[in-house]
Amino acid sequence: MRISPDEMVFFEYDFVKLNFTIVSTWTIMLFMVIGSVCISRKLVVATKIQRWQCILEMIVTGIKDQIEEVGLHKAKTYIGFLGTLFLFLFVSNLLTILPIYEPPTSSLSTTAALAVSVFFAVPVFNILEHGILNYLKSYVKPIPIMLPFHIISEFSRTLALAVRLFGNMMSGVIILGILITITPFVFPIVMTAFGLLTGSVQSYIFTILASVFIAAAANE
Repeated sequence: MRISPDEMVFFEYDFVKLNFTIVSTWTIMLFMVIGSVCISRKLVVATKIQRWQCILEMIVTGIKDQIEEVGLHKAKTYIGFLGTLFLFLFVSNLLTILPIYEPPTSSLSTTAALAVSVFFAVPVFNILEHGILNYLKSYVKPIPIMLPFHIISEFSRTLALAVRLFGNMMSGVIILGILITITPFVFPIVMTAFGLLTGSVQSYIFTILASVFIAAAANE
């Protein structure tokens, strides 16, 4: 049993390595881009809309409401980043119903990349909201001696995000793999459904934590 999808290598030359994590990540992103284009190209403003547009509006409205409840009142500014982050994690775990699929989020490289994206999103949104000078001043508040502590907190919460997501996703994959090898088919199906539930919850938690970090920086 593979501990990480990184272990399945399709192509390797010198330091260039094409593994399952990279392939599945880009496949999911391509699927989401094509899907979003197909879904959004025939949107209408009317009293009667199609079911797929109704579902799309429910998803967007739900994400927008969650962002506002966290404390980011200008939800339209953040929904592009946070909504995409949530949908990527959700789709990555939804596809675990496929027998030969392993979510890229069970690789530390993917979870680290997601955490790093949040790491850079926090100052970018803060600068857009308050300006670069006010953002830099926040590192020396309330007193200049707090500067190293603020810097350490930036890196520590990024590391915590990556390790948290990696640990939760990888543990679910490993447990499911063990159960498939030692138990009949019925029980793994139940565990797969449970894994989908926990994966969806982790997608929500990761997105909410990213929203909280951005909101905390914006409020400062």
